[in-house]
Amino acid sequence: MNFSEKLKDYTTKINKALLLAAEQFPKNNIVSEAMAYSLLAGGKRIRPVIAVAVAESLGGDVDEALCYGCALEMIHTYSLIHDDLPCMDNDTLRRGIPTCHVKYGEAYALLAGDGLLTYAFEYITKNAKDKARAFDFMAYLSSMAGIGGMVGGQTDDIGAEKVKVGIDALKSIHARKTGALINAAGAAGAIAAGKDASFAEGYTKSLGMAFQIKDDILDVEGDAEKMGKTLMKDMNSEKSTFVTLLGLDEAKAQLDAETKKAIEACEIFGTRKDFCISLAKAMLEREN
Repeated sequence: MNFSEKLKDYTTKINKALLLAAEQFPKNNIVSEAMAYSLLAGGKRIRPVIAVAVAESLGGDVDEALCYGCALEMIHTYSLIHDDLPCMDNDTLRRGIPTCHVKYGEAYALLAGDGLLTYAFEYITKNAKDKARAFDFMAYLSSMAGIGGMVGGQTDDIGAEKVKVGIDALKSIHARKTGALINAAGAAGAIAAGKDASFAEGYTKSLGMAFQIKDDILDVEGDAEKMGKTLMKDMNSEKSTFVTLLGLDEAKAQLDAETKKAIEACEIFGTRKDFCISLAKAMLEREN
Protein backbone atom coordinates (compact mmCIF):
# COMPACT_ATOMS: atom_id res chain seq x y z
CA MET A 1 0.00 0.00 0.00
CA ASN A 2 1.08 3.57 -0.61
CA PHE A 3 1.05 6.16 2.19
CA SER A 4 -2.55 7.35 1.64
CA GLU A 5 -3.88 3.79 1.53
CA LYS A 6 -1.93 2.81 4.63
CA LEU A 7 -3.10 5.90 6.52
CA LYS A 8 -6.71 5.15 5.57
CA ASP A 9 -6.27 1.54 6.69
CA TYR A 10 -4.86 2.61 10.06
CA THR A 11 -7.56 5.24 10.56
CA THR A 12 -10.36 2.81 9.69
CA LYS A 13 -9.09 0.28 12.25
CA ILE A 14 -8.75 3.01 14.88
CA ASN A 15 -12.26 4.37 14.30
CA LYS A 16 -13.76 0.86 14.47
CA ALA A 17 -11.95 0.19 17.76
CA LEU A 18 -13.11 3.53 19.21
CA LEU A 19 -16.70 2.81 18.19
CA LEU A 20 -16.54 -0.57 19.93
CA ALA A 21 -15.09 1.12 23.01
CA ALA A 22 -17.86 3.72 23.08
CA GLU A 23 -20.46 0.97 22.87
CA GLN A 24 -19.16 -0.25 26.24
CA PHE A 25 -19.92 3.04 28.00
CA PRO A 26 -22.81 2.79 30.51
CA LYS A 27 -26.17 2.96 28.75
CA ASN A 28 -28.89 5.59 29.27
CA ASN A 29 -26.38 8.04 30.73
CA ILE A 30 -26.06 11.59 29.44
CA VAL A 31 -22.36 11.76 30.31
CA SER A 32 -21.72 8.54 28.38
CA GLU A 33 -23.54 10.14 25.45
CA ALA A 34 -21.38 13.26 25.71
CA MET A 35 -18.22 11.14 25.92
CA ALA A 36 -19.17 9.26 22.76
CA TYR A 37 -20.23 12.47 20.99
CA SER A 38 -16.76 13.96 21.33
CA LEU A 39 -14.75 10.75 20.95
CA LEU A 40 -16.49 9.76 17.71
CA ALA A 41 -16.63 13.26 16.19
CA GLY A 42 -13.83 12.47 13.76
CA GLY A 43 -10.43 14.08 13.66
CA LYS A 44 -7.14 12.98 12.18
CA ARG A 45 -6.43 10.30 14.85
CA ILE A 46 -2.76 11.28 14.59
CA ARG A 47 -1.77 9.94 18.00
CA PRO A 48 -3.11 6.37 17.56
CA VAL A 49 -1.81 6.40 13.98
CA ILE A 50 1.68 7.16 15.31
CA ALA A 51 1.29 4.37 17.88
CA VAL A 52 0.42 1.67 15.36
CA ALA A 53 2.87 2.97 12.75
CA VAL A 54 5.79 2.94 15.16
CA ALA A 55 4.86 -0.54 16.38
CA GLU A 56 4.63 -1.91 12.85
CA SER A 57 7.85 -0.15 11.79
CA LEU A 58 9.64 -1.85 14.69
CA GLY A 59 8.09 -5.26 14.03
CA GLY A 60 5.90 -5.06 17.13
CA ASP A 61 2.38 -6.07 18.10
CA VAL A 62 0.10 -3.71 16.15
CA ASP A 63 -3.04 -4.83 18.03
CA GLU A 64 -1.41 -4.00 21.36
CA ALA A 65 -0.35 -0.60 20.01
CA LEU A 66 -3.92 -0.05 18.79
CA CYS A 67 -5.18 -0.68 22.32
CA TYR A 68 -2.74 1.88 23.74
CA GLY A 69 -3.49 4.30 20.91
CA CYS A 70 -7.24 4.21 21.50
CA ALA A 71 -6.71 4.98 25.17
CA LEU A 72 -4.45 7.83 24.16
CA GLU A 73 -7.16 9.20 21.84
CA MET A 74 -9.60 9.17 24.77
CA ILE A 75 -7.17 11.27 26.80
CA HIS A 76 -6.59 13.62 23.87
CA THR A 77 -10.37 14.01 23.45
CA TYR A 78 -10.84 14.75 27.15
CA SER A 79 -8.20 17.48 26.87
CA LEU A 80 -10.06 19.04 23.93
CA ILE A 81 -13.38 19.00 25.80
CA HIS A 82 -11.81 20.78 28.76
CA ASP A 83 -9.79 23.13 26.56
CA ASP A 84 -13.02 24.29 24.87
CA LEU A 85 -14.83 25.07 28.14
CA PRO A 86 -15.83 28.68 28.93
CA CYS A 87 -13.27 28.80 31.75
CA MET A 88 -10.52 27.96 29.26
CA ASP A 89 -10.72 28.91 25.55
CA ASN A 90 -14.53 29.18 25.38
CA ASP A 91 -14.71 27.64 21.91
CA THR A 92 -18.06 26.82 20.34
CA LEU A 93 -16.87 24.73 17.37
CA ARG A 94 -14.67 21.64 17.27
CA ARG A 95 -14.17 19.31 14.28
CA GLY A 96 -16.93 21.17 12.47
CA ILE A 97 -19.64 20.53 15.09
CA PRO A 98 -20.71 22.26 18.34
CA THR A 99 -18.27 21.71 21.19
CA CYS A 100 -19.27 19.34 23.97
CA HIS A 101 -20.30 22.08 26.42
CA VAL A 102 -22.43 23.78 23.76
CA LYS A 103 -24.19 20.49 23.01
CA TYR A 104 -24.57 19.14 26.55
CA GLY A 105 -23.91 22.01 28.94
CA GLU A 106 -20.78 22.89 30.86
CA ALA A 107 -21.28 20.51 33.80
CA TYR A 108 -21.86 17.43 31.65
CA ALA A 109 -18.96 18.38 29.37
CA LEU A 110 -16.67 18.64 32.37
CA LEU A 111 -17.77 15.18 33.51
CA ALA A 112 -17.42 13.79 29.97
CA GLY A 113 -13.77 14.84 29.99
CA ASP A 114 -13.29 13.27 33.41
CA GLY A 115 -15.00 10.12 32.19
CA LEU A 116 -12.77 9.75 29.13
CA LEU A 117 -9.61 10.35 31.14
CA THR A 118 -10.40 7.61 33.64
CA TYR A 119 -11.94 5.22 31.11
CA ALA A 120 -8.72 5.34 29.08
CA PHE A 121 -6.87 3.48 31.82
CA GLU A 122 -9.77 1.08 32.39
CA TYR A 123 -9.73 0.36 28.65
CA ILE A 124 -6.05 -0.62 28.72
CA THR A 125 -6.47 -2.90 31.72
CA LYS A 126 -9.38 -4.69 30.03
CA ASN A 127 -7.92 -5.00 26.54
CA ALA A 128 -4.12 -5.17 26.73
CA LYS A 129 -2.73 -8.68 26.26
CA ASP A 130 0.68 -8.15 27.85
CA LYS A 131 -0.01 -6.75 31.32
CA ALA A 132 3.62 -5.97 32.09
CA ARG A 133 4.03 -3.91 28.95
CA ALA A 134 0.64 -2.29 29.57
CA PHE A 135 1.80 -1.22 33.03
CA ASP A 136 4.94 0.33 31.54
CA PHE A 137 2.84 2.26 29.03
CA MET A 138 0.34 3.47 31.62
CA ALA A 139 3.19 4.72 33.81
CA TYR A 140 4.66 6.66 30.89
CA LEU A 141 1.26 7.91 29.74
CA SER A 142 0.44 9.17 33.24
CA SER A 143 3.60 11.25 33.31
CA MET A 144 2.98 12.66 29.83
CA ALA A 145 -0.70 13.49 30.48
CA GLY A 146 -0.26 14.93 33.96
CA ILE A 147 1.20 17.98 35.65
CA GLY A 148 4.69 17.16 34.39
CA GLY A 149 3.42 16.93 30.82
CA MET A 150 0.23 18.09 29.10
CA VAL A 151 -1.46 19.59 32.17
CA GLY A 152 1.73 21.42 33.13
CA GLY A 153 2.08 22.80 29.62
CA GLN A 154 -1.55 23.96 29.66
CA THR A 155 -0.95 25.62 33.02
CA ASP A 156 1.98 27.63 31.69
CA ASP A 157 0.02 28.41 28.51
CA ILE A 158 -2.70 30.06 30.58
CA GLY A 159 -0.06 32.06 32.45
CA ALA A 160 1.35 33.26 29.13
CA GLU A 161 -1.89 34.91 27.96
CA LYS A 162 -1.49 38.64 27.27
CA VAL A 163 2.20 38.22 28.13
CA LYS A 164 4.97 38.06 25.54
CA VAL A 165 7.12 35.06 26.43
CA GLY A 166 10.46 34.17 24.87
CA ILE A 167 10.81 31.54 22.19
CA ASP A 168 12.47 29.05 24.59
CA ALA A 169 9.57 29.41 27.04
CA LEU A 170 7.08 28.93 24.21
CA LYS A 171 8.85 25.77 23.06
CA SER A 172 8.81 24.47 26.65
CA ILE A 173 5.06 25.08 26.88
CA HIS A 174 4.28 23.24 23.67
CA ALA A 175 6.76 20.41 24.24
CA ARG A 176 4.40 19.53 27.09
CA LYS A 177 0.98 20.85 26.06
CA THR A 178 1.09 19.35 22.56
CA GLY A 179 4.24 17.26 22.41
CA ALA A 180 3.74 15.13 25.52
CA LEU A 181 0.86 13.07 24.10
CA ILE A 182 2.65 12.71 20.78
CA ASN A 183 5.63 11.35 22.73
CA ALA A 184 3.20 8.99 24.43
CA ALA A 185 2.03 7.81 21.01
CA GLY A 186 5.60 6.94 20.04
CA ALA A 187 6.04 5.22 23.39
CA ALA A 188 2.91 3.15 22.75
CA GLY A 189 4.39 1.77 19.55
CA ALA A 190 7.83 1.28 21.04
CA ILE A 191 6.56 -0.58 24.11
CA ALA A 192 4.31 -2.76 21.93
CA ALA A 193 7.49 -3.71 20.07
CA GLY A 194 9.37 -4.56 23.26
CA LYS A 195 11.43 -1.36 23.24
CA ASP A 196 11.98 1.29 25.91
CA ALA A 197 9.30 3.98 26.13
CA SER A 198 11.75 6.67 25.02
CA PHE A 199 13.00 4.72 21.98
CA ALA A 200 11.17 6.86 19.39
CA GLU A 201 11.39 10.22 21.18
CA GLY A 202 13.86 11.62 18.65
CA TYR A 203 11.09 11.26 16.09
CA THR A 204 8.09 12.26 18.19
CA LYS A 205 9.64 15.32 19.87
CA SER A 206 10.34 16.95 16.51
CA LEU A 207 7.01 15.75 15.12
CA GLY A 208 5.16 17.28 18.09
CA MET A 209 6.93 20.62 17.76
CA ALA A 210 6.28 20.68 14.01
CA PHE A 211 2.62 19.87 14.67
CA GLN A 212 2.24 22.87 16.99
CA ILE A 213 4.08 25.28 14.70
CA LYS A 214 1.81 24.20 11.84
CA ASP A 215 -1.24 24.77 14.07
CA ASP A 216 -0.05 28.31 14.79
CA ILE A 217 0.44 28.95 11.08
CA LEU A 218 -3.00 27.54 10.21
CA ASP A 219 -4.60 29.72 12.90
CA VAL A 220 -3.47 32.70 10.81
CA GLU A 221 -3.77 31.53 7.21
CA GLY A 222 -5.89 28.38 7.37
CA ASP A 223 -9.39 27.76 6.04
CA ALA A 224 -11.96 27.81 8.86
CA GLU A 225 -14.20 25.29 7.08
CA LYS A 226 -11.34 22.83 6.60
CA MET A 227 -10.09 23.40 10.15
CA GLY A 228 -13.55 22.87 11.63
CA LYS A 229 -12.95 25.49 14.32
CA THR A 230 -12.75 29.23 14.88
CA LEU A 231 -9.51 30.78 13.59
CA MET A 232 -7.44 33.70 14.91
CA LYS A 233 -8.39 32.79 18.50
CA ASP A 234 -4.80 32.90 19.74
CA MET A 235 -4.03 36.10 17.89
CA ASN A 236 -7.17 37.84 19.17
CA SER A 237 -6.53 36.75 22.77
CA GLU A 238 -2.98 38.15 22.57
CA LYS A 239 -1.43 34.75 23.19
CA SER A 240 2.21 34.18 22.25
CA THR A 241 2.54 31.81 19.28
CA PHE A 242 5.33 30.88 16.89
CA VAL A 243 3.82 33.30 14.39
CA THR A 244 3.47 36.25 16.78
CA LEU A 245 7.00 35.78 18.13
CA LEU A 246 8.84 34.88 14.94
CA GLY A 247 6.67 36.14 12.10
CA LEU A 248 5.07 33.93 9.47
CA ASP A 249 8.16 33.35 7.33
CA GLU A 250 10.42 32.37 10.24
CA ALA A 251 7.68 30.15 11.72
CA LYS A 252 7.54 28.30 8.40
CA ALA A 253 11.34 27.97 8.44
CA GLN A 254 11.15 26.48 11.94
CA LEU A 255 8.44 24.10 10.73
CA ASP A 256 10.68 22.93 7.90
CA ALA A 257 13.60 22.44 10.32
CA GLU A 258 11.59 20.37 12.82
CA THR A 259 10.12 18.26 10.02
CA LYS A 260 13.62 17.60 8.67
CA LYS A 261 14.75 16.47 12.15
CA ALA A 262 11.75 14.14 12.44
CA ILE A 263 12.57 12.61 9.04
CA GLU A 264 16.24 12.14 9.98
CA ALA A 265 15.18 10.43 13.22
CA CYS A 266 13.29 7.80 11.19
CA GLU A 267 16.58 5.94 10.69
CA ILE A 268 15.73 4.03 13.89
CA PHE A 269 12.99 2.25 11.91
CA GLY A 270 15.46 0.79 9.43
CA THR A 271 13.94 -0.60 6.25
CA ARG A 272 10.40 0.07 7.51
CA LYS A 273 10.85 3.83 7.88
CA ASP A 274 8.88 4.99 4.81
CA PHE A 275 5.48 5.46 6.42
CA CYS A 276 6.83 7.46 9.36
CA ILE A 277 8.79 9.67 6.95
CA SER A 278 5.67 10.26 4.85
CA LEU A 279 3.66 11.01 8.00
CA ALA A 280 6.11 13.76 8.98
CA LYS A 281 5.83 15.25 5.48
CA ALA A 282 2.03 15.05 5.65
CA MET A 283 2.04 16.99 8.91
CA LEU A 284 4.07 19.69 7.14
CA GLU A 285 1.55 19.97 4.31
CA ARG A 286 -1.75 19.46 6.16
CA GLU A 287 -4.62 21.93 5.85
CA ASN A 288 -6.40 21.10 9.10
